Amino acid sequence: MKVSREFDVIVYGASGFTGQLIAEYLAEHYGADGSLRWALAGRNAEKIRLVSSASGLPDTLEVIAADSADRAALDEMVARTRVVLTAVGPYQFYGSELVGACATAGTDYVDLCGETNWMRQMVIEHSAAAQASGARIVFSCGFDSIPFDLGVYYLQQVAREKTGAVVKDVKGRVRQMKGHASGGTVASLKATMAAAAKDPSVLQQLKNPYCLVPGFEGVPQPPSHKPVYDEEIDSWAAPFIMAQINMSNVHRSNALLDFAYGEDFTYTEMLLTGPGEQGESMAMAMAESGLSDGDKDPLPGEGPSREEQLAGFYDILFQGKSASGDRVAVSVGGDRDPGYGSTSRMIAESAVALACDDIPTAGGIWTPAAAMGDTLIKRLVDNAGLVFKTE
Repeated sequence: MKVSREFDVIVYGASGFTGQLIAEYLAEHYGADGSLRWALAGRNAEKIRLVSSASGLPDTLEVIAADSADRAALDEMVARTRVVLTAVGPYQFYGSELVGACATAGTDYVDLCGETNWMRQMVIEHSAAAQASGARIVFSCGFDSIPFDLGVYYLQQVAREKTGAVVKDVKGRVRQMKGHASGGTVASLKATMAAAAKDPSVLQQLKNPYCLVPGFEGVPQPPSHKPVYDEEIDSWAAPFIMAQINMSNVHRSNALLDFAYGEDFTYTEMLLTGPGEQGESMAMAMAESGLSDGDKDPLPGEGPSREEQLAGFYDILFQGKSASGDRVAVSVGGDRDPGYGSTSRMIAESAVALACDDIPTAGGIWTPAAAMGDTLIKRLVDNAGLVFKTE
């Protein structure tokens, strides 16, 4: 049962680069007929108004001032809306009070978080409150980890249809990708690495594929930290920088879905670099590089031009093998750069789905696949430029 609130969605962090893209998307797709009641929020209301005006957003949108450290202001804000969409990261610095406010108030929440150490902390601290209030807290509603989390979910559906059973072992392979990580993603990675340097237990969590399933110890997972030659695809594969967060979310989805993929489910995720010596050389080089480009990194609030966003894309292959040896493959693709253009659409549709669609998911801390599943896939295909298909 949907709660009665003044707004359906509040975009928190609306003056930032990604927040601006999200607001523009909502205005373009849901702002004309007034069917979606939404507002903008952030620390500085005047800055939000200036950015909104420059973006051509309707001047009738309400702007709410609420600092991420001001719990009273956050409580007042979340009480006015069904869903809070936040693009304010790193979340381990700016997200804890907001999650707590939403969990207490019964307000749904979506973010772009890829900080598994912080997410695990939030699961432990706020799951009971969210379950009691009915708040659906959904982390990682951008490129990390929607295409991967929903890609595995979709693969399992196709496997059941084709073979009558789920696939036990799944490989995710990024076949093509054009675009850069967002400044927020880079800042979150740096913040997480800094936290790990101070606390060895954080590093252990980052290495644990089941870190988002507290109390569960699954089977050992295939290695994905060094280049390998994938004979099935005839291509070298390099470690993929987003694999750790994506694999953690996929395993949490499996657990939240009552281990629908099996308690002995395995998942590995890598980036394809091509066959032969050239592919091997590229895989080796990529294994030694990281997400960061040093001084060239975008800062939080910065991002690519509209032309670069439109020119970006991604194509991800998922291959599965069942216990009886049956093989199934699907792919997920997007028609914008992953870090900004596609991410802003994915999180916007996630928020609208929770606010407006008849999703029976109860309160708790969820993943996109476990919380919204087929409903979100349909929205992403219909509105956000994603393609899910059987190979």
